[in-house]
Amino acid sequence: MPRKAAAKEEESQGGEQSPEKENKKDEIQQLQDMLAAVLNYLSDDEVEEIDMEYLLDHTEGLREFWNQHLEKNRKKVEEEIKKSLGDLSIEELEKIREQIKEKKE
Repeated sequence: MPRKAAAKEEESQGGEQSPEKENKKDEIQQLQDMLAAVLNYLSDDEVEEIDMEYLLDHTEGLREFWNQHLEKNRKKVEEEIKKSLGDLSIEELEKIREQIKEKKE
């Protein structure tokens, strides 16, 4: 019954959808467009080597999407690194420490 009530509610509102639903539909459409563009690129027989930068530069919205994805996964990556540190030799750990020091400078 809740489905019927929701459908009747939409009908009573003139069939209009909430701004949230419209935003979700727009986001879904944008993701579908990006996926289609990437798949077209990947399936092109003339492309011999996949160029990620080309995809990011020439697919509308893909770079922003990728950056958001990377930031969301940052914590996961940090945890994976922390867990793997115990398996490294002291020499490897010292190399990493030097890289971090250079990065801070």
